[in-house]
Amino acid sequence: MNDTPDLIRDAAERLFAAHRDSPALWEELASAGYDRPFAAGLELPEALSLLLSAGRHALPAPLAETLLAGWLLRAAGLAQPAGPLTVAPVREGDAIAATREGGRWRLQGTARRVPWARGATAIVVVTGDGVALASPADCRIAHGENLAGEPRDDVEFTDTPAQGAAAPVDAAALRALGAVARSAQIAGALQAVLETSVRYASERVQFGRPIGRFQAVQQNLAVLAGQAAAATAAAEAAIEATAQGFASHAIAAAKIRAGEAASLGAAIAHQVHGAIGFTQEYPLNRLTRRLWSWRDEFGNEAHWARVLGGAVAAAGAERLWTGITGAEA
Repeated sequence: MNDTPDLIRDAAERLFAAHRDSPALWEELASAGYDRPFAAGLELPEALSLLLSAGRHALPAPLAETLLAGWLLRAAGLAQPAGPLTVAPVREGDAIAATREGGRWRLQGTARRVPWARGATAIVVVTGDGVALASPADCRIAHGENLAGEPRDDVEFTDTPAQGAAAPVDAAALRALGAVARSAQIAGALQAVLETSVRYASERVQFGRPIGRFQAVQQNLAVLAGQAAAATAAAEAAIEATAQGFASHAIAAAKIRAGEAASLGAAIAHQVHGAIGFTQEYPLNRLTRRLWSWRDEFGNEAHWARVLGGAVAAAGAERLWTGITGAEA
C-alpha cells in the first residue's frame, strides 16, 4: 500500500496549523511543495483532499486556486511557473476568447471575481480552444474583495498575450473542479467551527454553569455536528468522483449540501457564541466569513441545483431511482 498521500496530508495539517498566521505562509507552503502536489506524485483526488485541512485552518492564501491551475496546466502540457496562481473564468456567463498567432495566443474578454488575481504570478485561463497562461501585468485588474477580505478581482483581457495549448477541458469543467475545491474547504471550515463552538460552550459560564449543559445549546451543537458531517461526506464523495471526470451528480450534490451546511452551521455557531463571535480577533469570525463567501463561489446552491435537476431530467424517469440511491454516478 502506498502511504505517501497519508504522510503528505498529515504533514500538511501540521504545517497549516503552525504557519496559518505567518507573513511567510506562501513561502512555507511552496518550500514544502504544497503548491505543486502533482509533482509529488499525487493524483487529483489526493491533492483535493488537502483542501479539507486548508479550509479547517482558513488559510489566507490561494492554495486551492494554485492547485486547480496546476492541474489545468498539466492537462495542457504547459509548465507551471513558480509562485501563487489563479484561474479564470470562475463565474457562469463569463467567457474568454483566444486567437492564435503562431505559437502565441491573444486573449479577449472579462472574468469577474477572480480569486487572488492581483497577487498571482500568472492567471491560468480556460478558453474555447484550450488552456492559456497569462500575466496579470498584461491585464486590467479592478480590485474587489469577498466577505473575508480576500481578493476577488475583475480581470479584463484586451488583446492580452498568453502562452496556450489545447486541452480537454472547458469553462464548465473548471467550475465543477472549483465547486469540489470549495466544497472541501467549506467542510474543513465547518469542522473547525464545530470544534470552536463546542470548546466555547464548555468554557462559557452563564447562570452558574457552562452553557454547554443547557439542553437548547446541546441540541444546536448536535445539529451543527450533523451539518459538518454531512458536508464532509458530500465533499469526500465529490473528491473521489473527480477520478472519473467532472459530470458526476456527486459534484453538484456536494456543492449544494456544503452551501446549505455553511449557512446553517455559521448561524448556529454565532448563536452559541453571541457577540464575541463577530469580533475580528476571534477565530470563529475568520471561518464563518469564508463560509459565507465560499458558498457562492464556483456556483451557488441554486446554480448546482439547476445542473443536477437538468441531468436527472435528461436521464429519464427509468433512471431516477438509481440516480437517487447512488447506484450510478
